[in-house]
Amino acid sequence: MATVIRNPILFPCTSHHPNRNHNSTLLTLRFPQTSPKRSSLRFKSRFTVSCSQSEPSSRRRPPYIPNRIPDPSYVRIFDTTLRDGEQSPGASMTSKEKLDVARQLAKLGVDIIEAGFPAASKDDFEAVKTIAQEVGNAVDEDGYVPVICGLSRCNENDIRTAWEAVKYAKRPRIHTFIATSAIHMEHKLRMNKEKVIDIARYMVKFARSLGCEDVEFSPEDAGRSDREFLYQILGEVIKAGATTLNIPDTVGITMPTEFGGLIADIKANTPGIENVIISTHCQNDLGLSTANTIGGACAGARQLEVTINGIGERAGNASLEEVVMALKCGAHVIGNLYTGINTKHIYMTSRMVEEYTGLQLQPHKALVGANAFAHESGIHQDGMLKHKGTYEIISPEDIGLERTNEAGIVLGKLSGRHALRKRLEELGYGLNDDQVQNLFWRFKAVAEQKKRVTDADLRALVSDEVFQAEPVWKLGDLQVTCGTLGLSTATVKLFSYDGSTHIACSVGTGPVDSAYKAVDLIVKEPVTLLEYSMNAVTEGIDAIATTRVVIRGESGTSTSTTHALTGETVLRTFSGTGAGMDVVVSSVKAYIAALNKMLGFKETSPSAEKIPISSSKI
Repeated sequence: MATVIRNPILFPCTSHHPNRNHNSTLLTLRFPQTSPKRSSLRFKSRFTVSCSQSEPSSRRRPPYIPNRIPDPSYVRIFDTTLRDGEQSPGASMTSKEKLDVARQLAKLGVDIIEAGFPAASKDDFEAVKTIAQEVGNAVDEDGYVPVICGLSRCNENDIRTAWEAVKYAKRPRIHTFIATSAIHMEHKLRMNKEKVIDIARYMVKFARSLGCEDVEFSPEDAGRSDREFLYQILGEVIKAGATTLNIPDTVGITMPTEFGGLIADIKANTPGIENVIISTHCQNDLGLSTANTIGGACAGARQLEVTINGIGERAGNASLEEVVMALKCGAHVIGNLYTGINTKHIYMTSRMVEEYTGLQLQPHKALVGANAFAHESGIHQDGMLKHKGTYEIISPEDIGLERTNEAGIVLGKLSGRHALRKRLEELGYGLNDDQVQNLFWRFKAVAEQKKRVTDADLRALVSDEVFQAEPVWKLGDLQVTCGTLGLSTATVKLFSYDGSTHIACSVGTGPVDSAYKAVDLIVKEPVTLLEYSMNAVTEGIDAIATTRVVIRGESGTSTSTTHALTGETVLRTFSGTGAGMDVVVSSVKAYIAALNKMLGFKETSPSAEKIPISSSKI
């Protein structure tokens, strides 16, 4: 058994070298309760004052080999936004949206995309299969192509279904799991340790027998599992053919030093561990997911499981943007670890996931929140004016966020398409000609009512015009009457996917309620409205309003799915967003967007001849 040394005491001291033009910082780590001969380690590190000022890495992504990494300093990024992230309430995405996100993740440079849980539903299977066929075969000029992974429980049907979905990718992977903590084995699985080991061993062998050469195994709730049992079961799945061992802190209960110690213990005590990659998966129930993930990397994990914006089950997962930038900024103290992520695409990817899932970011979210690069304090503003490095360790441009309009272009009602396209590109949006054309008319309508169209306005318009599900229904016209003299009345005109026109009128307790009831009369899909919220994009009475709603279908099993961890059949919830200078129009657009997303999951929904998204007159 190896000795695990925890809680080192850090002593920095500075020394000057005559042959260098800077001071180096020597870090001395002293370990209490150890022998004097091995009581300290000294290594040299140069503290950086800014991530943006550090020298760019010239190291390239090493060749992909399932069970080893040629460069020991390289860390694989495993993104599970499309699987664990989509388990967030209201975060369901259509197959088209999942494909868009997968393409963006490939552009970002993630090593592995966990595209979903294929056995959950027919739609999930088809989405994973499509991603495997398209994104999983898009090899770039450097030879990079992401691994496409499908999740499965430890049973033959799940594993076979996962393989049938991912096998079309150039680099397919099956990720299977079974719980190993005492509480899970007793109350959920109702199995003893020997039975769990037998199942894990057999299912990894079964996955390999299908022809899959890249198999990941996770002992669910590893953070609360008996260490000796972990070493045993992990050793057995290694012998069975597992290539990656993922160690999840499923309930987010471990502390950073504790989780780092767990990874170190597994690395030191698991037979055959040198033949596989150790991975981490940290939930954020105590707000420690990023810290635990970095702790795991420092202890030897070379695959880190993350999601965009940290979305996921309950309090979410480790955030990709936080983990990647922490590794970049902290490379000088954590062993010069590096990833293959192109950080210039972080902001755009964050925005896409936010819009498609409807999960709005908190303003102070690290790196990608609205206030991440905002400075209001007078002292901070003074420092920023003198030197940005006084209060910013990262330049917003490093993650693809343009802080200012370098060209000096101010968008207004006289601006043309070229100016609009230029600003959109500066904001990170690579839109095609049709999307720019449709957006241009929305932009002109807003510019007629506002003296100046801000970046926030443009982002809201892009969200409303581009980041939407394919329209089964589209808002044509809306008229409401409301006030204190009688019941509110709304008349709604909708266009269906085949171009036909439908009109309905209804009364309600207010303009939004009456409009929603009129929409229900046309769509005829019984749903429950779970959430409704509205925000002003900018200051002023002429601000664009953005609305978010979450609905749940009540019409049976057509929108149901199987929960990956519990195995329960649950009804999906769907979110929708809308934007407009009229709050009622914004609200109706959000409701229709959520309905379109829900209808996209129903087998009876039309799959062809969708009407193109065109400019709205409202």
